[in-house]
Amino acid sequence: MAENVAFIGLGVMGYPMAGHLAAKGHNVTVYNRTAAKAEAWVAQHGGASAPTPREAAAGAKIVFACVGADDDLRGIAYGDDGFLAGLAPGAIFCDHTTASADVARELYAACQEKGFGCLDAPVSGGQAGAENGVLTVMTGGDQADFDVAKPVIDCYARECQLMGPAGSGQITKMVNQICISGLVAALSEGLNLAVMAGLDGHQVVEVISKGAAGSWQMENRHKTMLADEYEHGFAVQWMRKDLDICFDQAKKLGISLPVAGLVDQLYAEVEAMGGSRWDTSALLARLTAMRPKS
Repeated sequence: MAENVAFIGLGVMGYPMAGHLAAKGHNVTVYNRTAAKAEAWVAQHGGASAPTPREAAAGAKIVFACVGADDDLRGIAYGDDGFLAGLAPGAIFCDHTTASADVARELYAACQEKGFGCLDAPVSGGQAGAENGVLTVMTGGDQADFDVAKPVIDCYARECQLMGPAGSGQITKMVNQICISGLVAALSEGLNLAVMAGLDGHQVVEVISKGAAGSWQMENRHKTMLADEYEHGFAVQWMRKDLDICFDQAKKLGISLPVAGLVDQLYAEVEAMGGSRWDTSALLARLTAMRPKS
């Protein structure tokens, strides 16, 4: 059934995600901080744009958001123009931002106080996953709200699960980012060794990807890494933002993240090379720059 929904935040992820909602027949109202992008979305997909989060949320059964970080969420939630002022009782806020578990629980409490549902539902799959409608969505919140939202989320997801109470989606995303950071660091070192030893990196990957070393990073990033191409994908600066969230959560739990901590230091070196906006696979660029001169 077509639903009245809103989508706040039309970045590289939100723009195509909202597009899938419209393509599946939902009535979509969008809000973006840069109004021109919202107007471009409406020109491409139909629906409507609103000048504030509050007006976007008015009449929506589900309000989706995909913005930058904790403070961006607070910026669209609170105040006279925030979505909390526009939601109707019984509506659901579903947040796809990668943020802290603390802000997820904060927004859950704020929504509950006003009679709204709230789900923290960060995604994995990158820009390509958003454009192709095959994202993985890890969700925290109440079962009843999840059951309402999931059929709509399925418009752009191939996997969507409820992981537990509020904040559980964000903690699951932290696990995801920790695993990715370690995998891409190891892949960079492996490819560098292959090249320096005179092997064909593509052939190496063709062989080892069929065994226990295979991963999404290997399958989807080795070609661009070997070609020294990094102007795409998930930016280093955003991965460092996500890892900071992981470190903060680990501190609260009294645990250490030694591998993630090391990879974060390596990403800092990539940023010093001017690679803040490069894809996270640019860890190989750091190693390439360190190769002995012949």
